[in-house]
Amino acid sequence: MASLLGERLFEISGQGPPPQKDFFQLVITKNEVILTSWRISLRLECRGLPPNQQKISHQDFQNDKTLQYEVGAVFGQRILDYTAALCQGKFDYLERLPDDIMLRIMYCLELKDMALLAQTSRRFKTLFSSEKFWEQTVRNCAGEASTAKGQARQDLPHKHFGRHLKVRVLVAAAT
Repeated sequence: MASLLGERLFEISGQGPPPQKDFFQLVITKNEVILTSWRISLRLECRGLPPNQQKISHQDFQNDKTLQYEVGAVFGQRILDYTAALCQGKFDYLERLPDDIMLRIMYCLELKDMALLAQTSRRFKTLFSSEKFWEQTVRNCAGEASTAKGQARQDLPHKHFGRHLKVRVLVAAAT
């Protein structure tokens, strides 16, 4: 599982809270947390200033309340919690699986469960919406489906059948 982890575990960037308009980047590597900030100002004395970069180990980040506050203020509580979890060694391996392995896992799930999984992250939503996923899902359902669904599959190209099936799953998940 350790091979699934790249050198960079997480990276996000964004603009700081008002009234300042500074730009921030948070990078979490296997060994350290790096918070870089660029000062955005119209004042002459601020022009040409290099970015401010704070590098700190995972253990030190857990004890540094000032840096935690800054990350929370810029990126929000959810990102702060995720950063703290990564610093504690709690990695999201499922999110890091290669697409072909993740698709194989998704094929084993019920359609309702697949729709719920698609709501958990952008990556799963993208996989759930992919043509490759729906082609295989239609093939799997065609073997198990009743003759009426099989007839609908024969009448419509797989893409239209997949959309029809996707709409039914989303309606079922919403109720």
